Amino acid sequence: MEFPFSTMAAGLNPSTVELLKRFNRAFPQFYEQFVSSEIQLQNLRLAYQLYKQKTAVIDIKPDGSKSALYFAYRNQSFLLSDIFGVLAAYGLTIHNLSLYGQIYSPMLVFMKLVVSRSRQALLGPTADNVCRAIRETLAGHFEVEEMLTVEFNLDAGLERVETEFYVDPVFHLPALLIEADNQPGLFYKVMYAIWQEDLLVVNANLLVWRGRTRLILYLLGPNESLIPDYLGQKIAEGIRYRLMA
Repeated sequence: MEFPFSTMAAGLNPSTVELLKRFNRAFPQFYEQFVSSEIQLQNLRLAYQLYKQKTAVIDIKPDGSKSALYFAYRNQSFLLSDIFGVLAAYGLTIHNLSLYGQIYSPMLVFMKLVVSRSRQALLGPTADNVCRAIRETLAGHFEVEEMLTVEFNLDAGLERVETEFYVDPVFHLPALLIEADNQPGLFYKVMYAIWQEDLLVVNANLLVWRGRTRLILYLLGPNESLIPDYLGQKIAEGIRYRLMA
């Protein structure tokens, strides 16, 4: 089997290949083998941009009839709660999610979200406002919950929630499957529950189908530790309770 990295290396100069190899070592073992060469290079470029500007990379670009939000920063448990809270406050629909987090220093996370508003790509002023709101929220200048209480009843639980914890036999990482009926604010509520458990998301898969949303989140526990099975089962039940309460 020829993996993405070996295919990609043929078209890069040796210094870039060596830099990419060093960069990839901070990710889980599966990253270099199974993640496409395009995404590996995209994340390397985002890391360089992050290194230069010293603040979170937040950028929205056209993506066909939708928009793509690119994000890079040091991974922290509250990040996704804040980001998805802003997206919910702006009434954005999330169509696709790609997230890759490092499990060794410097613990960066890279994300691409394909979004739309009223089935259309975000216009320039709206895109700028979303980026600014995410930056201000991450900086702690205002609470995302204050933005959301105007639009949503945050006390309302999700419908038909299922959760399952397991250790992925291919990725060799703890994983949490969360499935629930689609409803506004769903992603924020899930990520808020993850934050409350002090968990770090290092990879994510999303499937929206027939009115249901299924998320598989690959996780590290508190203090960036692996999660033993007995604790994972408690976490899965605790998150299910939080989402339904």
